[in-house]
Amino acid sequence: MNELSNQQQSIELLQQLGLKEYEARCFVALARLPKGTAKGISETSEVPRTRVYDAIRVLETKGLVEIQHSNPQQFRAVPIEEAAETLRQEYESRTDTLVEALAAIEPAESNGGDEEITHEVWALSGTSAVANRTQQLIDAAGQEIVFIIGRDEVVTEELLEQLHEALETGLDVLIGTQTEELRERIAEAVPNAEVFVSGLEWLNSSPLDANDDTTISRLVLIDKNTILVSSIHETDTGEVETEKAVFGRGFDNGIVVIARRLMATGLPRRQDPDMPDDE
Repeated sequence: MNELSNQQQSIELLQQLGLKEYEARCFVALARLPKGTAKGISETSEVPRTRVYDAIRVLETKGLVEIQHSNPQQFRAVPIEEAAETLRQEYESRTDTLVEALAAIEPAESNGGDEEITHEVWALSGTSAVANRTQQLIDAAGQEIVFIIGRDEVVTEELLEQLHEALETGLDVLIGTQTEELRERIAEAVPNAEVFVSGLEWLNSSPLDANDDTTISRLVLIDKNTILVSSIHETDTGEVETEKAVFGRGFDNGIVVIARRLMATGLPRRQDPDMPDDE
């Protein structure tokens, strides 16, 4: 990625974190300079000089810029790590406030009556969203977690820590991997879990369609009741599209039995907590 692309990406990310375009441009300009005047910032950022002062004033209020009251005034950005932490804290504060506000809203009356839903299936898109939903499902587990890993990228430190915590609460945790190397890594990070090399070779290829470039990212079964399946499609140019998932709750026993037996493929029978010991 060239310098111009890095600058543009930085500006866009700052906008996503709440800054307006001119504010983001001024901050990126100052991040490239030891210090600068309004004129220098304008020339570097391509922000009109008359608008630089307004943008700097906002950045100062947010704790992102320091001002030296000389003639002319000098401005400089706070260190990048400090700025990142300031933005992170503000973002988290806004998120916490949003959660409180949404939780305080009274639910609208439903036209569907009080009939209990026996099963439901929903779709979700985006790697972060799928990972967050996976963690939410694991947190809600009360008996057993069966987790088949189709892509190494699924394995994060947060996920390993969460699975370890699930084991400490007394849950059965079964983890299937695609390689022996990954199995060893997870077995070390999550001791006492049943970690095995999955026998589901079709996770990374379709036995029916050689041109199908879709791979399964994760298969999760919680308490033999809730299932999540996510996948990623690789384009002809090798680009990886966003992760997409479907998940459902309240499945009947038949579907659960089939899903669980498939997911346990490769796990020795004697290590499966769902299988009684042979008499």
